[in-house]
Amino acid sequence: MSCRDMLAALDKAGKITLPPPMHTPRRPGDSKGVKHLIHDQTPISAKLKEVQPLSIKVVASKEALGQFKSLLDQYHYLGFDRFIGESMSYLVSSTSGKVLACFLFGSSAWSCRDRDTFIGWSKEERRNNLSLTTNNSRFLILPWVKIPHLASHLLSLISQRISADWEEKYGHSIYLLETFVETDRFKGTCYRAANWLHVGRTRGRGRNGGHKQAILPVKDIYLYPLKKDWRAVLTDKLKEQS
Repeated sequence: MSCRDMLAALDKAGKITLPPPMHTPRRPGDSKGVKHLIHDQTPISAKLKEVQPLSIKVVASKEALGQFKSLLDQYHYLGFDRFIGESMSYLVSSTSGKVLACFLFGSSAWSCRDRDTFIGWSKEERRNNLSLTTNNSRFLILPWVKIPHLASHLLSLISQRISADWEEKYGHSIYLLETFVETDRFKGTCYRAANWLHVGRTRGRGRNGGHKQAILPVKDIYLYPLKKDWRAVLTDKLKEQS
């Protein structure tokens, strides 16, 4: 998908000429192909302890994937777009089995100045090690769920398990989580409460860069290191010592 996007961008810029598409391409944000399923919308208003223990399951089955896409597409303000690169999806349910939230992690942004400065990696190190990080591109607590402190609690629980889940699925660990929070829409309170680090703001040029002017909303950048040696791994310092 990334290669296709790059070719489309080169074609748009007049650098290459692509043949006419054989099929009408799906535009980002287009919900074509996402079936909106009927589901229980009974209001859930409770204290956190009343819905515990929580069930956090990796989306693996066809049925769970359909439910996951349907909920995101209907209730997340960005909808469901697609999976980008290596990805991990979670459905969170209460002790009674009612779905409360969805998480989607995918490929990190190729270029992000404040993030890259905070990590301290070179362009080559970023290219080599970007796959050891992941972006929390979607986080949805369903609109009828009113449970104080649920968001930050879930972020903490996910951070404790995602590296192991990633290794089981893809054969390698994850060392750093990132997310981008629109400054004119959210305050990022739950990320701060879960000890994510606010390291700067985007310039509104998109996840892959390449634009001189802002084309997207400005976003706060939050990072969450998963391991003590995260910076040494991402900047290849461990390779130099071995």
